[in-house]
Amino acid sequence: MGPDVRQVADGTFLVHGGHTNWVILTDGDAATLIDTGYPGDRRTLLDSLAAAGTGPEAVAAVLVTHAHNDHLGSAEYLRAAYGTPVWLHPAEVPHARRDFLQQVSLTAVLRNAWRPGVLPWAAHVLRSGGTERHPVVSPEPFPTDGALDLPGRPVPVHTPGHTDGHCVYHLPDAGVVISGDALVSAHATSRTPGPQLLPGMFHHDRAGALASLDVVAGLEADILLPGHGPVHRGLVKEAARQARERAF
Repeated sequence: MGPDVRQVADGTFLVHGGHTNWVILTDGDAATLIDTGYPGDRRTLLDSLAAAGTGPEAVAAVLVTHAHNDHLGSAEYLRAAYGTPVWLHPAEVPHARRDFLQQVSLTAVLRNAWRPGVLPWAAHVLRSGGTERHPVVSPEPFPTDGALDLPGRPVPVHTPGHTDGHCVYHLPDAGVVISGDALVSAHATSRTPGPQLLPGMFHHDRAGALASLDVVAGLEADILLPGHGPVHRGLVKEAARQARERAF
């Protein structure tokens, strides 16, 4: 089977990897890649670029929503093999270097092992290289003054909470928000479908993650491309409101 690549708007592709999504934005042969899945998703990642009509050598930059292993997985590979710059929010750059780690701990996983879906999810993490170390040697802070000069013209929006430097990416002309883990539509450890926050153990600062839902709600868009779960169609501000209501 080939990669699960869904074109959701002109030049905009959502790819479902192993429990984690990434997004490809194309302009001719050139592309922007937003997130990279787990280390074990690399073959699927490369195949998904081909399915979108591009390739790793044509990726102008890797943008990372946040530096968790299931989103950062092949960023250093692309940087080292193809010279692809890896851009993040300035607050997330040291996280990508692994100067520190704001990620769910083994203790927290074990404490929540009784919850439905947690043990199968943990097994998938191990199989996919989710506990391996793949720091980005030279991550770079992206410019913070509006749309990036990249295919798709994404606009980074700081949404701290899940991690200190978490960002969503807004495509105003396409009406799309690429939300990473600030707002998802499903997760292997959740029994609830639809817009939601991830379970509390995954957030470095849950109160901050809740507050960032208001930031997401302020973005004009009607297509949500989450880090986990299927595409959500409908006003993003309503999706953020629904997630906030479910979080209490």
